[in-house]
Amino acid sequence: MAGHSHWAGIKHKKGRADKQRSTIFSKLSREITVAAKLGDKDPDLNARLRSAIQAARSANMPKENIKRAIDKSNFAADSNFESIRYEGFGPCKTAVIVQTLTDNKNRTASSIRTLFQKYGGGLGTQGSASHNFQKQGVIKIDKKEINDEKIFDLAIDSGANECISYEENHEIQTNPDEIYDVKKKLEKNILNFISTEIEWIPTNFVNIGGEDKDKMIKFLEMIDENDDVQNIFTNVKFDN
Repeated sequence: MAGHSHWAGIKHKKGRADKQRSTIFSKLSREITVAAKLGDKDPDLNARLRSAIQAARSANMPKENIKRAIDKSNFAADSNFESIRYEGFGPCKTAVIVQTLTDNKNRTASSIRTLFQKYGGGLGTQGSASHNFQKQGVIKIDKKEINDEKIFDLAIDSGANECISYEENHEIQTNPDEIYDVKKKLEKNILNFISTEIEWIPTNFVNIGGEDKDKMIKFLEMIDENDDVQNIFTNVKFDN
């Protein structure tokens, strides 16, 4: 599911316009609830919760939904969500990483495995696909918030590794364990953020087109529709 692969761009546009808004809100709500449960209920004192709320606002989630998700953390004591990463290969031997937040890992593993097999791929062990990626902290900001020159200077001053400006957003890359430190410094000058996440950035790509492209998109969409799935990363590059 987010400038590194064409799937990210397709999903971003799709998520704004289609009928899956409720699914997107469900995933965002779960992250807010878990972040509030694991840390302080005050977003000013909980960087993960603050980032989750900012992502929800960026997706136009209503304020009452956000409040409900935070309040739910008080009643979620019996729900022990786990962050589990699945790795494998999809259509055309594309490397795929699926990140989940689940309260039933057997259910989730079975669903993910079935989808991989249905589309001609298969799940592998930890490390089987991730060697095709580099783990990075990624902070995304809408270009309406700040211009290219200012964000570049801010990123460098904040200790980021890199700042890339795309057509619609800026992307700041950090070491994974420094993402919230860099974000906190950026917040002194920037109010709104699209997302703040640890991402797996491809180091090599698999180019596909034609029917294979359609199959790959369908495969990724089906995984994305699973409520337990929070993020999908792949090294696919679609031919125009």
